[in-house]
Amino acid sequence: MSLDVSPALLEQAERGEVDEADFVDCVRTSLPFAWEMISSLVAQLKVDGGQFADNQTPPPDEQARGQLLRALASDAIRGSLERHFGVRLAFQNCHRVAVFPLDSSVDERLARFTSIRGQLLNQSPELRDC
Repeated sequence: MSLDVSPALLEQAERGEVDEADFVDCVRTSLPFAWEMISSLVAQLKVDGGQFADNQTPPPDEQARGQLLRALASDAIRGSLERHFGVRLAFQNCHRVAVFPLDSSVDERLARFTSIRGQLLNQSPELRDC
């Protein structure tokens, strides 16, 4: 299971009325490594400015890596995180998370980051097992 869903949140889902803030809080508590990484990148982007902020350090263990994969591979989780933080998320390999502002002036940079070329240039032998 990827999220620790409270009985109250499960009841909301069963009724068909899920509060996104409650869902985001569930993600925050269930995937703390992923949450902290994305939060810190958002803060870095706000402080430093620029077109994006990214992480290039592999997670410390498989549990942390799994949290990133679950957060960014799920359309619902990823979309909620993007709306909550007001950014666009991009993901390469098993650890390189990037946050981009919603500003359309960075669309070209985001396209380069998420391109086939960008993916190929971000490969390394150390990441083959991730």
